[in-house]
Amino acid sequence: MTDILREVRIAAVGDLHVGRNARGLYRGGLSRVNHEADVLALCGDLTNFGTPEEAEVLLGELAEVNIPIVAVLGNHDHEAGLHEQFSHILCERGIHLLDDGDSFEFNEWLGFAGVKGFCGGYGPGALSAFGEPMIKTFVKEALDEAAKLEVALRKLATPVRIALLHYAPVADTVRGEPIEIYPYLGTSRLAQPLDNFQVAACFHGHAHHGSFAGRTTGGVPVFNVALPLLRQRNPDAFFHVHTVTMPTEMGRAFGTPERRRSVSIGASGRRMAGVPESGAAGGERDGQ
Repeated sequence: MTDILREVRIAAVGDLHVGRNARGLYRGGLSRVNHEADVLALCGDLTNFGTPEEAEVLLGELAEVNIPIVAVLGNHDHEAGLHEQFSHILCERGIHLLDDGDSFEFNEWLGFAGVKGFCGGYGPGALSAFGEPMIKTFVKEALDEAAKLEVALRKLATPVRIALLHYAPVADTVRGEPIEIYPYLGTSRLAQPLDNFQVAACFHGHAHHGSFAGRTTGGVPVFNVALPLLRQRNPDAFFHVHTVTMPTEMGRAFGTPERRRSVSIGASGRRMAGVPESGAAGGERDGQ
């Protein structure tokens, strides 16, 4: 127990959109994660079309990452209809791919659950399963993704749970996008499992021009880590770092206060503080 990490630094990014001609574009920047974080979380749209060729290019860009990698796929990674082959290539190289109720326990107190998610809209405006069979099928996909997320969260034995999605679970983090496309960027059906299991933080992508931070109705902090959005905040960014500290009940034995903070990291090492979580000691921190 004396060797347990008292805090875990999560580097999160989505929407890399690696194409077949992207060799060398990300490798140097992503390699910084070895010094800045303990685990790398990839939030979907890893590639443009989800082809095996693109998967190999992606792996080349991740070749210098020496920390664990946990990931979910995005809609772009399904475009070629080869997502099973695509997923197999990533898993063979040691990436922990979350889908169908999968989870990953990073250590004794922190674990990850994730799914791609789906769309459908938010709150009272969410599409309901009424009318034509095609509408019911569409809504069922969102419900199935939410159910898979709930299963994955339930599997975790860790007191701290982190959720990865591609689609946005709250409207807060899609604000900035045209309001007409909100229903295609995610659904609040994905937020209920987050609240049910009091998730410590949720990371997603997909909304390139949305907002960085939001919360579920139950207060779970949600971060949009789509790379285009991160680069609006910091043009040199390759990922965002969010630090979670050991839960108080475990940390008391070591005198460790519970706190969380977030910063974005770029190729130059420049950091930008994120939105602090309510009730977290230390609050917003820059350059720490």
